Amino acid sequence: MPARHPTEFSSKDVKLAEMAKAMAHPARVAILRELARRGTCICGEIVKVLPLAQSTVSQHLKELKNAGLIRGEVEGTASCYCIDWTALNTVRDAFQDVFTDFEKDHVRSCC
Repeated sequence: MPARHPTEFSSKDVKLAEMAKAMAHPARVAILRELARRGTCICGEIVKVLPLAQSTVSQHLKELKNAGLIRGEVEGTASCYCIDWTALNTVRDAFQDVFTDFEKDHVRSCC
């Protein structure tokens, strides 16, 4: 069976998958945890608590920022990041909706 083209999926499902992909790495989850704990953070501070090189942390921050999950501003020679709580709450709510739909549509005939 040929793969379905992404445009055949709802825009809501595509956006949720993009957010899930952005969060689908343990380093990104750790970065989000650190940002939540600190409120705001400079890249170098994140590097100090993760077992990753600065360039790798920067790449993960870029992925999170491109997905809209964090915001970043340049402050002199450093970049300061924080969680975009509106976006993160939207992701949480979207996942909750999906899980609710799964439960509602669940057929109890499996293992």
